[in-house]
Amino acid sequence: MTPEAPAPDAHDSSTDATGWRVVVMRYQTSCAFRATWQVVNSFGFYVATWGLIFLSLSLSYWLTAALALLAGGLLMRVFIILHDCGHGSFFKSRLANDITGYIGGVLTFTPYHLWRWEHAQHHSAAGDLDRRGIGDIPTMTVEEYLNAPRLKRWTYRLIRNPVVLFGVIPLLMFFIKHRLPMADKASAKIRHSVHWTNFAILALVVGMSLLFGFWTYLIIQVAVIMITGSVGTWLFYVQHQFEDVYWGRGDDWDFVDAALKGSSFYKLPKVLQWFTGNIGFHHIHHLSPRIPNYNLERCHEAEPLFQAVVPVTLRSSMDSIHYRLWDEKQRKLVGYGPMRALRRQRRRAVSTK
Repeated sequence: MTPEAPAPDAHDSSTDATGWRVVVMRYQTSCAFRATWQVVNSFGFYVATWGLIFLSLSLSYWLTAALALLAGGLLMRVFIILHDCGHGSFFKSRLANDITGYIGGVLTFTPYHLWRWEHAQHHSAAGDLDRRGIGDIPTMTVEEYLNAPRLKRWTYRLIRNPVVLFGVIPLLMFFIKHRLPMADKASAKIRHSVHWTNFAILALVVGMSLLFGFWTYLIIQVAVIMITGSVGTWLFYVQHQFEDVYWGRGDDWDFVDAALKGSSFYKLPKVLQWFTGNIGFHHIHHLSPRIPNYNLERCHEAEPLFQAVVPVTLRSSMDSIHYRLWDEKQRKLVGYGPMRALRRQRRRAVSTK
């Protein structure tokens, strides 16, 4: 691109789609070497870290805590691999993806087949206000909130509270929700797979309890899952909860806009990018879930349209905590402040009639 040529506007849905489709197709190819190496440096290092945790118990609890933090980061990478396997992108072989994904599901306390089914719903409906509710962060519009019963508003505020959203909910999700085959629309085979995952997790818990002692293992395992769950929820939140995020309805919903404007480019420091498996390139991932995580950065750098997406940084991502409701008139996420002002205006309008 010459210096005089403007960068493609990632917010213009009229941008020619042919270019990005050609680029995306080049990076959808799985690589057995890259995938295998990621299994080694994620699954392998995670298991090795648990070995070090066992040895550290006789040395220092501070060392144990530090190793638990490392294990939580490595488990985040394991989850990203599970995620790629669910999209069929990690290995070329579906069997290899399913085996790796299932093992990752046991380690992360996640029913792989059910999670894969639910996550597919998220991808098909991301950014569509008419299809919210499966695999996403609960998000109400300003009008929906204003017209909701008081109990529903209180419940919504509780769920969106940072302590609950990033602390309590991940624990409930990984230890309780994931143990129950609650998706009625999923096939019986998918629901039954939850029981097989639970059986494998039970075997893991029994074995580790015999090695560590039940309470010692439980405390460490909860801490590790808590780290992974909180970080994972935060990542997912930032990827779809930022001020100028895209939401549409019905025929106005656009796939490309939903990806490039409804999914953030979370630009992280390299070490955090490694632990999070490149998932910060979420705009690319939503354009093509068939791109494995180890190809996302190269794909991003290959197309000016992708680079035109304004990145969310660690610092700017903190602002996302304050966004609570989607304002359909302003077409952006807002906090509770503007909503309260609108409510006062309506009350005054009613009182003057």
